[in-house]
Amino acid sequence: MTTTHRHDRKDAGPPIEVPIEIPPAGLEGTIMVPATAKGIVLFAHGSGSSRLSPRNRAVASALYASGCGALLFDLLTDAEAADRRNVFDIPLLAGRLLMATRWIAGREDLRDLPVGYFGASTGAGAALVAAAEVGAGIAAVVSRGGRPDLAGAALPRVTSPTLLIVGGDDPDVLALNREALAVLRCEKAIEIVPGASHLFEEPGTLDTVVRLAQQWFGHHFTARKPTGSR
Repeated sequence: MTTTHRHDRKDAGPPIEVPIEIPPAGLEGTIMVPATAKGIVLFAHGSGSSRLSPRNRAVASALYASGCGALLFDLLTDAEAADRRNVFDIPLLAGRLLMATRWIAGREDLRDLPVGYFGASTGAGAALVAAAEVGAGIAAVVSRGGRPDLAGAALPRVTSPTLLIVGGDDPDVLALNREALAVLRCEKAIEIVPGASHLFEEPGTLDTVVRLAQQWFGHHFTARKPTGSR
């Protein structure tokens, strides 16, 4: 098993990504964990994206800079990703996120860190389903341009503080997020980024996502005392 490298943020500069493989499906990923990390964020990509998603990688690097670890991994194997139906199989994607969560819990160097989920597009639905399953073991959830509505009956069972970030120029997804927000029973908030479309490609919009995610995870990781293995 590859050893996770921890680095002092003051000396390390850009995050060093360590390749990993998550059993039993053999999911490929990379992990970056700063010294004295506040917590670790697991990324759930959506709509066929992978661990190489440039937007999620940008968010992960920014979270690292603010003292949070990040795990980016492929929720599907190459063979599974070839079947487009799997991209929208929320129970399958949530199961893979749970697989990664168990992998973290099994690591002596990581198991005491608070865990958060960051979901994009369909990955947000999977993140909320997984959060409902884990319960108190997930410190916080952030959705970027997500489809929390795809979590369906799991939404009212989510206990993790949840932040929904939506582009102001993404009206259909914004409507779905507002509906999902009304169903959530946990600590919750919605942030609408003016001028942002679904992919947050407009200048400055992804920076706003980064700032909001840093604040949400930073606050809830700091509030969470180490709980040992989950």
